Amino acid sequence: MRSVCSRGAYILQKECTELEQALAEFLGVRHVLGVANGTDAIVIGLKAAGIGPGDEVILPSHTYIASAAAVQWVGATPVLAECGADHMLDPADIEHRITPRTRAIMPVQINGRTCDMDAIGAVAKRHGLLVCEDAAQALGSRFGGRAAGTFGAFGTFSFYPAKLLGAFGDGGAIVTNDDAIATQVKLLRDHGRNDEGKVVAWGLNSRLDNLQAAVLLHKFKTYPEAMARRRAIAQRYQDRLGSLPQVALPPAPDADPRHFDVYQNYEIEADRRDALREHLQNHGVRTIIQWAGTPVHQFKALGFTTQLPRTDRFFERCLLLPMNTALADDDVDSICDTIGSFYANA
Repeated sequence: MRSVCSRGAYILQKECTELEQALAEFLGVRHVLGVANGTDAIVIGLKAAGIGPGDEVILPSHTYIASAAAVQWVGATPVLAECGADHMLDPADIEHRITPRTRAIMPVQINGRTCDMDAIGAVAKRHGLLVCEDAAQALGSRFGGRAAGTFGAFGTFSFYPAKLLGAFGDGGAIVTNDDAIATQVKLLRDHGRNDEGKVVAWGLNSRLDNLQAAVLLHKFKTYPEAMARRRAIAQRYQDRLGSLPQVALPPAPDADPRHFDVYQNYEIEADRRDALREHLQNHGVRTIIQWAGTPVHQFKALGFTTQLPRTDRFFERCLLLPMNTALADDDVDSICDTIGSFYANA
């Protein structure tokens, strides 16, 4: 940060380029382009891929409002679908939502897990649809050995402070193997200016701040260790809570060889969820209900009328347990003991 400030190197300087190159190598992708935040990343990616007015994009309701808002802001219509048992977009629920206006499927790689991209890719191929990934919560997650964010026309990541790789403010990135999309993203993120600095298209002001790039580049050096620690915590939760019939845990780290999960969040389903939260709070354990307990389809003020009973039921039971690299094994054991005592005394 001192180097950035002493050089006055604040916009699209070498730290941003070095971060983009490091992420491209890590993900095995041709292009990584830093932008101002994860929401802008989706908007710019959709515009670069040609999604716009009259189009429909299918995505899960189990996501943050930004996923659907980005679709809306390019003039397209978000079409919401159910989540499956693993809390991800259910491939079986996609097909009957496809209409002649459908242009893309947007799997959201929630909680550090990647969707079943074989099944989603098969649906997309069968109907000639684009796949556009919101991988904001899944940097480093893999499916079938392939990194989240690299399965479709483009993928997006967020560097919001609470994300797996978090900046000291907002930040995001778009990744793609499509040279034409990469060219459009470069124009769209920087006022439509080409490499010679000439304005050749309408664009936005959405560049990854170089100070944030410096922070991210530094933190990225220890990212493998951070992923490993999160997986170890998830395994400890599994070992301690896996036999409790009152809770449903996310898949364990090695439960399915196709998946490599990095556990941005540890989202469980729990009987008597609200009473359990109060019990944990009373014993010094803070928990979160993701997105204030509201899936996107329940935002009636935005005009949604879709009925998604499985997602509704999930949001009556879901809960995020503490998951971060500062947790010691004793902390995890204490949390598990507190959960166990709640159900033992219920």
